Amino acid sequence: MTAVMRLPPLPTLREIIRLYGLRAEKHLSQNFLMDLKLTNKFVKQAGKLEGHHVCEVGPGPGAITRSILQAGVQNLVVVEKDKRFKESLQMLAEASNGTLSVVLDDILRFQFENHFPKEILREWQDDCPNLHLIGNLPFNVSTPLIMQWLEAVSNRTGPFSFGRTRMLLTFQKEVAERLVAPANDVQRSRPSIMAQYLCSVKHCYDIPGAACVPKPKVDIGVVHLVPLKQPLINLPFKLVDKVVRSVFHFRQKYCRRGVEILFPAGRDDLVAEMFQVTVIDPTTKPYNLTMDDFKSLCWAYHDICERIPGLIDYDYR
Repeated sequence: MTAVMRLPPLPTLREIIRLYGLRAEKHLSQNFLMDLKLTNKFVKQAGKLEGHHVCEVGPGPGAITRSILQAGVQNLVVVEKDKRFKESLQMLAEASNGTLSVVLDDILRFQFENHFPKEILREWQDDCPNLHLIGNLPFNVSTPLIMQWLEAVSNRTGPFSFGRTRMLLTFQKEVAERLVAPANDVQRSRPSIMAQYLCSVKHCYDIPGAACVPKPKVDIGVVHLVPLKQPLINLPFKLVDKVVRSVFHFRQKYCRRGVEILFPAGRDDLVAEMFQVTVIDPTTKPYNLTMDDFKSLCWAYHDICERIPGLIDYDYR
């Protein structure tokens, strides 16, 4: 039976916003979920949280925070960059009997190793650790942030130094659709490949923009990511990202055009070698390429770079 934390009587979220004069900043792409029924539904997508450890990114006034606490977590650390929310989050912390800790910092500087116990660490091939990364991300940072976390998955650093830490995150609906887009889907893009070669990715459901304060112009997609025991492309993240980024640089053209910019001008021999070795039709559009195709391209590029010193550092720009 799930343990439910009974928080003492607290001001409603709208009362807290009025009390502290809070508002979502448009230039920061902030939007708040105010309905606790919606935040409860969101948190349930993370799976069983009772007795688990959670890091919430960008809690704002604390709506999702309340739902996480009520799920019976053992430890919740919220990381909030915007100091305007300090008092409202501290109020929740005081009501949580020590379950909630508030860290005012940029998530990119946050040292996970200092805030969660070593006992929850798991070997990569084992079950996922009892640690979850949860956040309603501002639209303007969601894509660069997930890319940094995917690199951390590859390197097994940060939240992934504990093992295959699960992520429950919100994105602009279009970004959520890209993250799960399969081959032959026009939404398929760099985020699709980078997420799917490292994680099992599920687009759980969408939240109407009208449910947020202020109302964004687009709907929000809820995405759950679980790192794979074995990446589908077993090569360094930066090499894979370079190949994928280059191929999608000309997403409406043939994939040959993107492969060309991996090499200095005039090295048509190396471009031809890439397609000869991979047996990929150079007139294929980037979004029609399968994960196996990208795996083949990455390994072909890796082998050429091993043969030609300094090529890996070449940047067509």
